[in-house]
Amino acid sequence: MTATTRQKILITGASAGLGEGMARRFADRGRALALCARRLDRLDDLAEELRPSAAQVATAELDVTDTDAVPRVFARLADELGGLDRVIVNAGLGKGAPVGSGKAAANIETVQTNLVGALAQAEAALEIFRAQNAGHLVLISSMSAVRGLPKAQAAYSASKAGLATLGQGLQAEFAGSPISVSVLLPGYIETDINRGVKTAMMTDTDTGVDAMVAAIEREAAWAPVPRWPWLPIALALRHLPGSVTRHLI
Repeated sequence: MTATTRQKILITGASAGLGEGMARRFADRGRALALCARRLDRLDDLAEELRPSAAQVATAELDVTDTDAVPRVFARLADELGGLDRVIVNAGLGKGAPVGSGKAAANIETVQTNLVGALAQAEAALEIFRAQNAGHLVLISSMSAVRGLPKAQAAYSASKAGLATLGQGLQAEFAGSPISVSVLLPGYIETDINRGVKTAMMTDTDTGVDAMVAAIEREAAWAPVPRWPWLPIALALRHLPGSVTRHLI
């Protein structure tokens, strides 16, 4: 399959932020969409906006930490769309506190959402893809996956690193098959999760979403987005010593 044949796309965390932005872009391209989120009212409002341009829009309420619900919801949406060509594992949480500061619940909830919930989504998506011997799994990780971040971001970066490593393992498993796996690493993009972050490297939402959709459509295996400045920063974070990289992000 090529990007132009990925017509039936499921996106989690689609009620706001990057998920909503990607849904709007794919609707504009006439794709059929299955949209999931915890906030069904916002999701249904978005679906009404998208239906005039999208081929089809189905919605479902889903908390990805309910790991038993994930495969049921994915299977139902696949039935509604007549299959799935692409699943974008986007639902995420940015809570956090310094480890050992007495606020473990925030860090545990973040890891449960960003890693355990993402694994449940990958399990459900790949069960569908294996059955049809085709599909594109997209894992939305983070630049923080490249090198662990300190203090309140430590658990968040660990969860995203785990997701990126899961993607690498799946890429090795499905290499040369009709199933492809992409790992995207967004930098600072204007969304609720980055609200309050002060940095000169913040990218506006539209630019960030455009970069993400472009990487998804070309089915990049590994893509820091937007490419500038995050590709060189990712390479630096990967290879330079910690005494240097701790000043980069």
